Amino acid sequence: MNRQLNFSKSMILIAFILATLFISIFLLKAEPHIPLLVTTIGVATLLRLFGFSWAKLESAIIQGIQTAIMPILILSLIGILIAVWMMSGTVPTILYYGMDYIKPHYFAVSALYITIIVSMFTGSSFTTVSTVGVAFMGVAVMTGVSPTLAAGAIISGACFGDKMSPLSDTTNFAPAVTGVSIFTHIRNMLYTTVPALAVTTVFFLLAPKPDIVDLSSIEQIKLALHDGFHIHWLTLISPLAVIACSIKRLPILPTLIVGIVTGLVVTAVIQQQTAVDVWFSVMQSGYKSSIANETVASIVNRGGLQSMMWSVSLILIALSLGGLLQHCGVIEAFFRKVIQPLKRKSSIVLMTGASSIAVNGMTGEQYLSILLPGQMFKDEYTRRGIPAKTLSRTLEDCGTLVNPLIPWGVSGAFFAVTLGVPVIEYVPYATFLWLCPLFTFAYALIPKLQRNSLGIDR
Repeated sequence: MNRQLNFSKSMILIAFILATLFISIFLLKAEPHIPLLVTTIGVATLLRLFGFSWAKLESAIIQGIQTAIMPILILSLIGILIAVWMMSGTVPTILYYGMDYIKPHYFAVSALYITIIVSMFTGSSFTTVSTVGVAFMGVAVMTGVSPTLAAGAIISGACFGDKMSPLSDTTNFAPAVTGVSIFTHIRNMLYTTVPALAVTTVFFLLAPKPDIVDLSSIEQIKLALHDGFHIHWLTLISPLAVIACSIKRLPILPTLIVGIVTGLVVTAVIQQQTAVDVWFSVMQSGYKSSIANETVASIVNRGGLQSMMWSVSLILIALSLGGLLQHCGVIEAFFRKVIQPLKRKSSIVLMTGASSIAVNGMTGEQYLSILLPGQMFKDEYTRRGIPAKTLSRTLEDCGTLVNPLIPWGVSGAFFAVTLGVPVIEYVPYATFLWLCPLFTFAYALIPKLQRNSLGIDR
C-alpha cells in the first residue's frame, strides 16, 4: 500500500541526494553517471522503506524515463547532423572563412552576439550550439582562444534565445503554466535580461585574450582544410535550411532530418562522396578524415550517433531519479511545507527561484523546473496579489537558464559533449546564465526595485 509522504521523510531523501552527489561529483571528481545511479537506487530503497510499493516505484521511474524520449531523439539526430556536416564540408567551410573575419581579440563578443542572433531566429539553444557553436569552437582552437571562454560565450548567446525568443519552447511554456501572454512574459524578462547581457558583454570584452596569434599556423590550418575538403559556399545550404525550418516553426525532429538530408546531398554534389556505406558509417561512428594536421583533425573528426551515448545514458539515469521525486511526491511534500511560513511577497519570489533551481538540480530537467514550482506557487501568487508575470519570469530565469549549469542536466550534458568542454569548466564563463537568476534575487531583496521590477511591495 502506498503512503502519503510527509515533510520529514522528504527532507531525509533530499539530504541523501545532495550529500551523495556533492561528495561523489565535487569531492571525488567522479563522472556523474554512477553517482546518479547510486542516488537513484538509494532513493528507491528509502521510498520502499517509507511504504511505497515496488509497482509505484517502477511506474514513477518509467514515467520519468518517458520524459527523456524526446531529448534522446534530439541528441541522437544532432550527433548524426554534426557528423554529416563535417563530411559535407559545411563546418570546414565556416572554419575556413571564419578565421579571416573573426578576430581573436574580439572572438568572445563576436561569438556571443552571433549566437544570440541565430538563437533568436531558431528559438533553440540545442540547434544553435550544434551548428554555429561547433564552428566557433573550431575557430577558437585554431586561433588560440581559450576553449572554456569560447564555450561560455557560445552557451550564453545560445541560451539568450532559449529565454527571449517567441519561437522557443520554454518561452512559450513558462507563461502557459502561469497564465500570462507570451509577449507580456518577454517584456517583463527585460528587467533581468538587459542588465545581465550588459555585464556579460563587458566581461567578454575584458576577458583574457591570446597575446600572440600565430599567423603561419593559421595559414597551415587553412591549407589543411582546403586540401581535405572542397571549400564552397554551397556547403552552407544545409545550415540555412535548418534555420529556415526553425523560423517557420517546424518541429525540431523534422528540422534536424532536413539538415541531415540536405547535408548528404551536399556531400554527394560538392564533396563527391556518394558511397552510401560510407555515409552510414559516418552517421553511426562519426566523421574520420585522413588530414595530417592534428589541430584540424581534432576538430573535424567527430559527431555520429555513438558520440551522444554519454549524454543519453546520463539523461536516462537523471530522469529516472526525477520520476521518483516527482511521482512519489517528494518535491511537493518538501516545498509545500516550506511555503507555509513565508510572510513577505518578496520571500515568495525568492522561494520560487530557489525551488526552480532545486528541482533542476534534483531532476536535471528544465521543463520540470518550470512546471512543478509553477503549479505549486501559482495559487499562492494569486492569493497574495503578486503578478503572474513575476512568477513566469522567475521560472524562466531559474529554470531554463540554470539547467545548462548542472552537469547531469539535459542541456548541461548536451553542451558538454557537443562543445568538448565539461560543465564545471565552462560555468564561470557562462555569465549570462547565472547573472539572470542573481538579478531576479536582487530585485526581490532590494525594496526600491521591487515595485518596478516585480510589480510588488514587500
